[in-house]
Amino acid sequence: MTESNQPVLELTGVSARYGRSVVLRDIDLVVGAGETVALLGPNGAGKTTLLRTAAGLTTASGGATSLGGRDISRKKAHARSRGGLCLVPEGRGIFPNLTVAENLRLHRGSGRQAVQRVYDTFPILAERRGQRAGSMSGGQQQMLALARCLTTDPSVVLLDEVSMGLAPLIVDEIFEALRALAQSGIALLLVEQYVGKALSMADRVYVLDRGRISWTGTPAETSEEDLMSRYLAMDVDV
Repeated sequence: MTESNQPVLELTGVSARYGRSVVLRDIDLVVGAGETVALLGPNGAGKTTLLRTAAGLTTASGGATSLGGRDISRKKAHARSRGGLCLVPEGRGIFPNLTVAENLRLHRGSGRQAVQRVYDTFPILAERRGQRAGSMSGGQQQMLALARCLTTDPSVVLLDEVSMGLAPLIVDEIFEALRALAQSGIALLLVEQYVGKALSMADRVYVLDRGRISWTGTPAETSEEDLMSRYLAMDVDV
């Protein structure tokens, strides 16, 4: 991250637990403005918990979180969302019986300008604005979930396995949509099972192992094969 690319999201010494089980341990993580950061690791390493903690849906047991340089550690999820942080959770989270346009208008009462920004970024949704969301392909539904987030004018988007359950050709479409988000200047924190695809668009990478950051660097400093060998060596217990 360059000096001019200031942090938009920063976690410092963040820990989280479920009951007596510690899931995150002293996490230090930074996402710079306009940067794409991949958060990788095996199942059970705590990746979803990290995103939920950053979004305010899981309460941190220690440490601090800042958004745009402001401490939001005590802010609830809705306040973090209003401040520019958007979480796209695993699963699509759309209203299948409503049209594309209705889904977009419902999301925090999006105005015409916000909806037009979505259509400019995702032309396929403009073509299908009158179509019932549940009748679209899985990839198009996931694109709509991403687009609903875009209507909030976020500075950083947290993405949890947005390719989950989709066919490989559809996954390609989703990553094109993610690139469109990144090119619009939005910072992304990406949890993704397709390691190679995540590396192809990431500026930096964090690897999570048993609730701790075990490695961080750039895609040029690692490879999919190296990361997968790291996963296989990890004794996951969280």
